[in-house]
Amino acid sequence: MKKAIVALLFLSVAAPALAQQEMPLEGRVGKLEKEMKAVQRKVFPGGAQQYFEPEIKPQATPPVAAGLPADTPVADLSRRVDALEKALAGLTGQVEQNSYNLRKLEDQFAKMKGDAEFRLNVLEGKAAPVAGGAPGGASLPYAVPPAPKGPAGGATAAVPAPVPAAAATAAAPSGDAGKDAYMAGYALWEQKKYPEAVAALKAMAAKYPKHKYASYARNLAGRAYLDNGQYNEAIRELFENTKDEAGERAPHSYVYMAQALMKRKPPLPDKACQAYEVLLAKYPDKVTGGLADLVAKGKADAKCK
Repeated sequence: MKKAIVALLFLSVAAPALAQQEMPLEGRVGKLEKEMKAVQRKVFPGGAQQYFEPEIKPQATPPVAAGLPADTPVADLSRRVDALEKALAGLTGQVEQNSYNLRKLEDQFAKMKGDAEFRLNVLEGKAAPVAGGAPGGASLPYAVPPAPKGPAGGATAAVPAPVPAAAATAAAPSGDAGKDAYMAGYALWEQKKYPEAVAALKAMAAKYPKHKYASYARNLAGRAYLDNGQYNEAIRELFENTKDEAGERAPHSYVYMAQALMKRKPPLPDKACQAYEVLLAKYPDKVTGGLADLVAKGKADAKCK
């Protein structure tokens, strides 16, 4: 009995081996191919398809979001070029802004240079000797000749004439003594009483130097000299008024001073043009309306560049 059982077990184990040996070659090759495909799917789940077509293909990899380190070299280079272009545009804008600021500084420097040259000419005119040994006009853009001598051989007195009482009471009092004094001189100037107007206006400016109308008075006194043909005195008075840069009639004094420079003998067109240049540099916003017309005409008469 035992021998029969052993014989059966032997047959059950040996039978598959014998069957495999007896299996045809084509079947064995097919079996090997299936096993190799199984190994391929296990070891190379995403590759080697050119040799063995897998029965189960791997899932497609989801697209990588832009900006992650997994970008391709071309995308990274493109991003770096964009950054360089933005930086270059920023630098270009900064250079243009710096150029604009530099031009503004150059314009301001040119204005300051013109004003400094004008005042330097004033100092040179103050120090320059004139004929006869008399001192030149103080604070002037050129040396003023001495005042003409009177019939008796002495210099003409420069003492202002007293203000007529009628002129002082011509206008109704406004309650502002400084303004009333200016209006009295203005009334004399309108009447073409130029010496009396000069006396009244200079007295007002001396008595009320901080008053608003002090600048008006000095400017109108210079105009009275100009209208009376006293060009050197006009230049002196008008230039003194330009020293009060905050005065409301300082810009006008540059214009009338330039007119006096052109009317004196000989005329000084270069100095007149310089006066216009300083005016336009210091008061560009105030040269409007009628004052701008006077400047344009004066520059044309002096043939300013």
